[in-house]
Amino acid sequence: MADPELERFRATRATAIHRLDLIARGAQISYEDGTPVDMASEKARLEQVVTDMDRRIARAEMMAAAPTGLPN
Repeated sequence: MADPELERFRATRATAIHRLDLIARGAQISYEDGTPVDMASEKARLEQVVTDMDRRIARAEMMAAAPTGLPN
């Protein structure tokens, strides 16, 4: 991932963590038609998203720090 892309990805991760915090505080959301969102499912989904993002960010950082093996 390029630096700007990685930073955008980190910002998306931060948004997911913020939403998890809101859920932990008892937030309730609904779809546009008024149907309530299953907050337990939304929490599980966001936890999976954050876990995946953590893994992808770590891999991108490791790749960026690794020597390329190419001569200068």
